This record gives sequence, structure tokens and C-alpha cells, in this order.
Amino acid sequence: MLFYEKEGWEQSFRHIAGVDEVGRGCLFGDVVAAAVILPAGLIIEGVDDSKKLTAKKRDALYEIIMEQALAVSVGHVESAVIDEINIKQAARLAMRKAVEGLSQQPDYMLIDAEKVDLPLPQRSIIKGDANSQSIAAASIVAKVTRDRLCEGVWEELYPDYGIKVHKGYATKLHREQIKTLGVTPMHRRSFIGNILAEQEQLSLF
Repeated sequence: MLFYEKEGWEQSFRHIAGVDEVGRGCLFGDVVAAAVILPAGLIIEGVDDSKKLTAKKRDALYEIIMEQALAVSVGHVESAVIDEINIKQAARLAMRKAVEGLSQQPDYMLIDAEKVDLPLPQRSIIKGDANSQSIAAASIVAKVTRDRLCEGVWEELYPDYGIKVHKGYATKLHREQIKTLGVTPMHRRSFIGNILAEQEQLSLF
């Protein structure tokens, strides 16, 4: 998990930021990105792609990452902006916000299958969250941050939609609630139009 970090260290980069986002495929809520700079040489046992970890394991690793990291920052882009600029651009914007929010300026970035629009040396890595500890740490921070919003503030705002259960993804329950209750201001209209159109077509057969 330190292969790409070691490449950076060999090039004399010291503050390497791992960058990842979560919530790209959701129908509801912000896309959330995190940037994490870990001390050179630090190994955190168990850090992996956040999707492979249980919620309990992610929470435990989140605490360790927040304690051990040199700098951590989170960037959000809300649904209205996602609808305006599209999800790919919104994910990149969230990543840029996360990097810009770091208290320590990175000299190199490792990014999960994306490019961050900043004039800093960077490397895009396919499946980066499974191959780089820095990116995996960012994926954990982003996932835990977004899940806590789903289970807390967003669930309280819209208690009838099951946000804390499905986290904004297009589950059967979520799709049914959208059809029954309508669209909230935090839903991504550019995503939901397709789903409602599909459902209307299916109901014709």
C-alpha cells in the first residue's frame, strides 16, 4: 500500500496528499472528498478501500487517521451544483476544495482515478483506494464524514426518506419514497429524472 508513496519519497516529496471522493453515484446529498497527508513511513494497519471495510472498522480507522495525520481536509459540493456542472466536475471540485483546505501544503498528490485542478505534481491511480495507503485513508475519511451526515443532519431534515439506511443511493426503498413523497431540495434532479422516466416506462408494460 506504500508503493506509490515510496516513489514520491524517492523524488524528495515529503508531504504527499492522498485524495478520494465518495457519493458520486448517489441520488441525494453532497459529493464529499477528503485529502489526507500522512507522515512519511507511517503504516496504519487495516487501512484499505473504504468500501471493503465494515462501518465499525471504518470508524476505528477514521479516529486513528485523524490522530496520526499531518493534515486532513474535507470538501463538499452540494446537489444543486452537481446538477449544474455534472457529477464528474463536481467530484473534481470537491477534491480541489479538500486539497485547498489542508493546513499543510502538499508537494505531491496521489488521486483515485481523477485529476485535481491545481498546479501541483500529481498522479492518478486506477483503484487507488485499494493500492495506496494515502488514498485509502482519504476514502475512509470521506466515507465516514458522509455517512455521519446521512445518519445525522440529513436524516433529521428528511426523516421519511430512509437516508440513514441507504445513504442516498438508489435503493428500492429510496426510489419508492421519491415517487411517493417527491423530490427534496437535496436530491440530484439530473439523476432522478432518468429513474422516474424509467419507472414511468416500466409501469406502461
